[in-house]
Amino acid sequence: SWRSRGSSAVERAQQYTVGQKIHGFTVKEVTAVPDLFLTSVKLSHDATGAQYLHAARDDSNNLFSVQFRTTPMDSTGVPHILEHTVLCGSQRFPCRDPFFKMLNRSLSTFMNAFTASDYTMYPFSTQNAKDFQNLLSVYLDAVFFPCLRELDFCQEGWRLEHETPTDPSSRLMFKGVVFNEMKGVFSDNESLYAQHLQNKLLPDHTYAVVSGGAPLDIPDLTWEQLKHFHATHYHPSNARFFTYGDLPLEQHLQQIEEEALSKFERTEPNTAVPPQAHWDKPRVDHVTCRPDALAPDPMKQNTLCMSYLLGDITDTFEAFTLSLLSSLMISGPNSPFYKALIEPEIGSDFSSSVGFDGSTRQASFTIGLQGMAEDNTETVKHIIAQTIDDIVATGFEEEQIEALLHKIEIQMKHQSTSFGLALASYIASCWNHDGDPVQLLKISENVSRFRQCLKENPRYLQDKVQHYFKDNTHRLTLTMSPDERFLEKQAEAEEQKLQQKIQNLSDADHKDIYEKGLQLLAVQSTTQDASCLPALKVSDIEPIIPYTPFNYIYCLFLGGVPVQCCEQPTNGMVYFRAMCNLNSLPEDLKIYVPLFCSVITKLGCGELDYRQQAQRIELKTGGMSVSPQIIPDTDQLDLYEQGIMLSSSCLERNLPDMFQLWSDIFNRLVFFQETEKEIFKSLCKCIDFILMHLHRPAGDLQRDGPGDLQQLCTVKFMKRIAELTDLTSVLRKLPRIKRHLLNPENMRCAVNATPQKMSDAAGEVERFIANIAANRKERKPVRPTIVEVRPLDPQAGSSVSRKLISEPHFKPCQMKTYFQLPFNVNFVSECVRTVPFSHADYASLCILARMMTAKFLHGEIREKGGAYGGGARMGGGGLFSFYSYRDPNSTQTLSAFRGGVEWARAGKFTQQDIDEAKLSVFSAVDAPVAPSDKGLGRFLNGITDEMKQRHRERLFAVTNKNLTDVDCETKPIQKCGGDSQRVDCSWSQCFKNHYTKMYARHGFQLSHSLCQATLEQQTTSEASRLG
Repeated sequence: SWRSRGSSAVERAQQYTVGQKIHGFTVKEVTAVPDLFLTSVKLSHDATGAQYLHAARDDSNNLFSVQFRTTPMDSTGVPHILEHTVLCGSQRFPCRDPFFKMLNRSLSTFMNAFTASDYTMYPFSTQNAKDFQNLLSVYLDAVFFPCLRELDFCQEGWRLEHETPTDPSSRLMFKGVVFNEMKGVFSDNESLYAQHLQNKLLPDHTYAVVSGGAPLDIPDLTWEQLKHFHATHYHPSNARFFTYGDLPLEQHLQQIEEEALSKFERTEPNTAVPPQAHWDKPRVDHVTCRPDALAPDPMKQNTLCMSYLLGDITDTFEAFTLSLLSSLMISGPNSPFYKALIEPEIGSDFSSSVGFDGSTRQASFTIGLQGMAEDNTETVKHIIAQTIDDIVATGFEEEQIEALLHKIEIQMKHQSTSFGLALASYIASCWNHDGDPVQLLKISENVSRFRQCLKENPRYLQDKVQHYFKDNTHRLTLTMSPDERFLEKQAEAEEQKLQQKIQNLSDADHKDIYEKGLQLLAVQSTTQDASCLPALKVSDIEPIIPYTPFNYIYCLFLGGVPVQCCEQPTNGMVYFRAMCNLNSLPEDLKIYVPLFCSVITKLGCGELDYRQQAQRIELKTGGMSVSPQIIPDTDQLDLYEQGIMLSSSCLERNLPDMFQLWSDIFNRLVFFQETEKEIFKSLCKCIDFILMHLHRPAGDLQRDGPGDLQQLCTVKFMKRIAELTDLTSVLRKLPRIKRHLLNPENMRCAVNATPQKMSDAAGEVERFIANIAANRKERKPVRPTIVEVRPLDPQAGSSVSRKLISEPHFKPCQMKTYFQLPFNVNFVSECVRTVPFSHADYASLCILARMMTAKFLHGEIREKGGAYGGGARMGGGGLFSFYSYRDPNSTQTLSAFRGGVEWARAGKFTQQDIDEAKLSVFSAVDAPVAPSDKGLGRFLNGITDEMKQRHRERLFAVTNKNLTDVDCETKPIQKCGGDSQRVDCSWSQCFKNHYTKMYARHGFQLSHSLCQATLEQQTTSEASRLG
């Protein structure tokens, strides 16, 4: 094995000495970082000057990243388009799209690339040593020796092309993955505002432009400019390499030297970002945005922020101090700006840009509101200035500071499965500007120094506020207001840009565009030979899962409540969860459950008001939350559990305090007038969250699929509640919900702790259950069809069972739904009920979804269609789902979904295709699980190690015949019945009628409502054809 077994990774790394030569690199520094259980080794490459940092840690989820300082001087999006294009083929691996193909030839736990304002990063992680070598070869060749073919630039960046590439008489239009992606990004008002804020606060250099690309500027980028940018920025002399984990450093250095760096000589890259010249007086600016149809109050759609330029982020202690100071000023109900800006209800919430931003060479701090009326502009300015004066005068309470430092201690102790990726992201900006990344990792040292500064100067933080805020003349006040014609103006500007391009075309240019369109389509339609790419084999996958010994995870009955105990190396932390079913909750209250969950930990308890309660939670826990849960049964599609889950964590020393907090929430919760404010803010955030969630990276959608779109069904109701002037009727429902849900009779608990602390934790859980015994009451279920036959661990003979809801009379029917959203790109999905987790065909459907994505849907939806992402997935609840994300198309994508089914039915796939799909599925099945989450599947779903192993064996056993046979499970997509389709679209008002008619032709009927349009199937022959 490549992974050494002789000693720990940390011990091996400590053997290196300064000045030691290793495969063309020289060791510059070796530093133990006990806070994070790692040893850092800093090196430089002798020939090119490339910088290298290795973080040795006993973690099998090894990570590699290489980042380049990319500093564009225009908004054509050249670093972003280059990030896409280098992943489309390289010298050693010239096949198209090796990046996406490696997703199916690898057991990676993460693969992606990021474009920031001033750097581009390429990270991956995997637990398999051979896989690490394979991915490293592909990544190195991609970034240093890419093909950068013109057709790849056209596909990923932008191109002029006929709407129908095979029809030269169809209209010309802009196409391209990044072009559509950035249209989607700037459909979101908050993203638009944040971009303007950075551009205007730092106007002198690269931060004045849009590194991702402004949609109207992207068509100005040429292929030659792209190649030039690569030549000047993607060089080892401008590179920073980072590796993390338990694999030997020497192997990484040797491979990087032999496959890449040995082919280069040192250059002097001209990529440094100069300091922004300091203003001698503050500036004021204004921008516009689209109106928000979902705003609770149409007259409150303005945003105002003041942004202050701070110090250089390479001064790591000063940046650490300013980050803490930012949190003290804005975080939680005890912070000065929360009291001054949020509690008076001037706006709906802080702007999403609020807080400390250390992503640029000079950090910044922003404070302000969104969802405010234009008339309150001067009031908000005055409040911000007055609050800064008050902080300078009075400072912060000692408890606030201690709560913040306690949060840092918990962050250091909590063990994440993606710790390497988090480290790479954490150090990226500082290291990018030649700061010391190792100094950033010495968190305890910074905390100690911070405490010492406070001890020596009690006004230490107040002096910082005076210097950076009160006396700072580099301050930008930026306002944003809605413009009713904003989307129309955008469409007009894009059309004008398009016509300018078309007017300059000669006949030869028109012919060239048509021929290149056909050429690109031909390339996209050709099956690529990926044999040049390295790949793991199915035989490289472990056949048996690592079983959790039964004595490490067991069940107790404490006070009549089942408690699952899972002994794990939690590093001095204790994790608690409780599941409470809502079977007795009246139907009319269920729609309020998400709201109840949102506010229940934010209220006062007993003699403590909500501010004091928040302070206790911050001082004694890592957070307390309540979330709604719908958990499908593993055996039957029409059985499920409904409930809420309580979650919290704490340091071992704070165990009694954490459970006392839960006891108070159960027993002494106070519903008083302050609750109204929390409810209102929660409602507004609920709507904002759903819209923001749709704009997340496509990689997340590959995991979660279209399930998030179901949340939109509650938006109309929540918006109506948010518009109420008197919330008394809502307030009265919360205590009723509490009586049903916070009931030990309906509860089961889970605790993850170290073996040494488990008995103490169990004792505290028992005391907690005894403290809340008065809440126990056996209530009659609302529905008569409650099934209590699902033991959590059937193999162990456990008597702990879940009370599931049965739907014996449920009849699946076809639904077609169209949500009209204020985006100028679309989100399309379609799903069909198939089989539950325990069914023999479930594994085959998992493989089919992955194979259909890689071999058909990716090409149709992303490459040809220009969407940012798209594919299929098999969900745990038995839904086989198709989806697209930031998609310029809609009905065309629905046709692609059907094409995927026809492709699968035709069986035009090979054993290699099946094996690749298995690798991709196993990379998710075998993803690392944090100690805090071990046993969670058993606790929530009753999925035991034996069930996981059976599923694993079925995945291994999937054959070509299984896949063609199981395709019958997806056949309801081809006929009326059993499927549901959602088309989430956005466009300017001038296109609305056109699209309404188009959807009507395909069986959708637009039902006009404020925030949701439901489209019901029409009984026409064309509708039947689409269905």
